[in-house]
Amino acid sequence: MLSLLLHREAGEVATPPRRGGAVSNSPGRIAPRWRAGAETEGAFTAVQEPMSDLSLGVDFGTTNTVVALAGASRPASLVPLAAPGGVTTAFRSALSFQAPPERPSERQVTAGPWALEAYAEDPAEVRFVQSFKTFAASESFSETQILGRRYRFEDLLSTFLLKLREHAGDGLPPVGRVVIGRPVVFAGASAREGLAIARYETAFRRLGFTDIRYAYEPVGAAFFFARDLAADATVLIGDFGGGTSDFSIVRFERPRTGDAAREIRAQALGRSGVGVAGDAFDYRIIDNLVSPTLGKGSSYRSFGKVLPVPYRYYAAFARWDQLALMRASREMREIRSLERDAVDPEKIARLIEVLDDNLGYQLYRAVSDLKIALSEHEQAQFSFRAGTIVVERDVARAEFEDWIAPELALMDAAVDAALADAGVGAEAIDRVFLTGGTSLTPAVRGLFRRRFAPERIETGAELESIASGLALIGRERNLDRWTSRA
Repeated sequence: MLSLLLHREAGEVATPPRRGGAVSNSPGRIAPRWRAGAETEGAFTAVQEPMSDLSLGVDFGTTNTVVALAGASRPASLVPLAAPGGVTTAFRSALSFQAPPERPSERQVTAGPWALEAYAEDPAEVRFVQSFKTFAASESFSETQILGRRYRFEDLLSTFLLKLREHAGDGLPPVGRVVIGRPVVFAGASAREGLAIARYETAFRRLGFTDIRYAYEPVGAAFFFARDLAADATVLIGDFGGGTSDFSIVRFERPRTGDAAREIRAQALGRSGVGVAGDAFDYRIIDNLVSPTLGKGSSYRSFGKVLPVPYRYYAAFARWDQLALMRASREMREIRSLERDAVDPEKIARLIEVLDDNLGYQLYRAVSDLKIALSEHEQAQFSFRAGTIVVERDVARAEFEDWIAPELALMDAAVDAALADAGVGAEAIDRVFLTGGTSLTPAVRGLFRRRFAPERIETGAELESIASGLALIGRERNLDRWTSRA
């Protein structure tokens, strides 16, 4: 059983400070300021500067990354990051790589919304990498080739973090401690937790951090949620991201008398998780609406026989970051030759167009638009138009929920597992807090409405809760009870 103290009066989350806002530093201590080497984004130098007494919370997500700061005498605040349209606090977990035509041996690397912008301007020439968190625990992913250079997972992550730091500017002063969120269960069929943490550790140490802690992402959300508790409560936190769905059960209590009455005590009771979330929902939409128009379920002729087009070509759509990797793969060569022998060659030609022209991002934007619309309406139109490809169809919410029924069942079972791990029944849960973008899906909320009274369920702060809570954890007096090291 784990316990800790939450200081309620300093636990509020402030609005993001303006970029360039000054933060006083404590004298006599030093901490790293990240800087890239001159020749490559993969080389880092830790520049020693005066260290603040702030703790940094990092919610590195499959889709977005959010960072927050907290100190002993100040509330948690999100770090503002420069973006093409102004300032954002949710930095897209994406990278783009491009070789300038005038200097083909060099590479231009951008991250976050800037990576999306670079890709949108020249999708055929930009290598776009997103959702790479899903590879963190995969032993089969050792490296990828990008413009003639090999990148391991930790190379991608450290490059991304450096770019994030650059766009934070003075809004992110040197800090001595970082608390990194981690899922309860990493994504992937054979996920290796130790491998993922080791890769995280390598990436953050490259940037000069030495006091590196890890906390479960839903526990970070619990710290954020505890700010508003007016009474003792047993709380179930559900964190629904792009790659994982994680659940924690925490008991919050506040002593009635004495100096401790200003503090909230928290005790972790149980946890569970499953490696499916919003990305799996995306795949179901593509598998049912788009893949059939690209040749899924069709046939080809070989030595007088009619054979089915291999399904593995379409399984790559389960993680759309893999689509960019397919362009230089053996499967791509097979697909090109398959077009000549296909019973429906126009469908295979469309598949080749999606891969050759790097249309994955446009496709997943169409998918995202449909999910948002179906969260608000009983029916919506799916529309994907790119190049010569046009796929449009009306989709009922009930139909979509049928498609994602397998994932919903896994999430439901994970909630059961969290309750069992805590040794409590649904009736013992006083409050339910749901966070993460996928929590906005009506069918996901339905999993909880069937178990708990509506007045016990809360949602909100989908992007800020985890990072802010992780930063709050970082200022606790007994960190070893609530966090772990690599």
